[in-house]
Amino acid sequence: MTQLGSGQLLTAEDYRHLARDLVAPDVWDFIEGGAEEERTLAANLRAFDRIRLRPRVLADVSAVDTSVELFGTRFATPLGVAPTAYHRLVDSDGEVATARGAGAAGALFVVGMFASRTLEDIAEVSTSELWLQLYWLRRRDVMAALIRRAEQGGYGALMLTVDVPRMGRRWRDMRNGFAVGADLAAVNIDPAVMASSHHRDAGRSALAQHAAQQFDATVTWADLAWVRAQSRLPLVLKGILTAEDAALAVEHGADAVVVSNHGGRQLDGAVASLDVLAEVVDAIGGACPVLLDGGVRRGADALAALALGARMCLLGRPPLWGLAARGADGVEGVLRTTTEELAHAMALAGRPALGALDRSAVHMSTIAGGA
Repeated sequence: MTQLGSGQLLTAEDYRHLARDLVAPDVWDFIEGGAEEERTLAANLRAFDRIRLRPRVLADVSAVDTSVELFGTRFATPLGVAPTAYHRLVDSDGEVATARGAGAAGALFVVGMFASRTLEDIAEVSTSELWLQLYWLRRRDVMAALIRRAEQGGYGALMLTVDVPRMGRRWRDMRNGFAVGADLAAVNIDPAVMASSHHRDAGRSALAQHAAQQFDATVTWADLAWVRAQSRLPLVLKGILTAEDAALAVEHGADAVVVSNHGGRQLDGAVASLDVLAEVVDAIGGACPVLLDGGVRRGADALAALALGARMCLLGRPPLWGLAARGADGVEGVLRTTTEELAHAMALAGRPALGALDRSAVHMSTIAGGA
């Protein structure tokens, strides 16, 4: 395959093509794969392909503003880095490089609970806001310790992933017997808690085995009160896909929600994130911000999601492509390129600021459940 120079990396997909040749095959499957037959993974992408934009003309678009505010912090872009695990799988600097790239782009970086660099090292180099993502562990003392460290490190919010009572059946990882190598670790967590993630076994995913042992499948909405008691940081719930759960999130005091099907990595056959965004936004009724992840690959995708009511879009796989291809510069490159695409699309759509985006900017008949 012909190697692309930095001047030829024009889209997130360009970074993907470059990264694929630089990443071990089993790691690539871990990053790219979804659950079972990967129907939801594909649905996330197809949902954006069905959107058609409705451009307005004769609007002053000489200046386009892509900045957005969340919890009192203004970001240069409404594209953030979604929480993903073990960035050192693709770059020796791991999440430190990701933080540098996100900061250079003025973007939010949600640091994963299973980061391969310490929360403190990541915070030391970051020039933009950081949030911390958490899973429900049976060991709540481990969760509480991470929350305290996030507060002390200046992290701006907690993002609680609520759609993983158990890990989805990710056939690629199972066939590869995927496990975290001995030279890599989730360094913010007691090694005893993470031990099973390193045990390679043919036909099984070590990460799924770890989740079965360590994730708490008994939690309910009532347990959110425990998280609230640990911290005054804003609490964001990631993994909301229905109006019913959106209403419960508001009832239980969520400060924001993320419409997400975990990048198609949990329940195969679940709805595409974009297809239920309007439903969730309507159920929230302005009570708190709504974010979206799942399938955003280009600026026009982000425009559609923002027009349907998302305050911000989180990118999972694309920043990892950038990280694998060019380290911190690649993360910045993916975020800047996609933000530039968004600004270009906003100008051609006649909507020079995010506040000018509403549902009139999209062809609603292509949205599942749209009017």
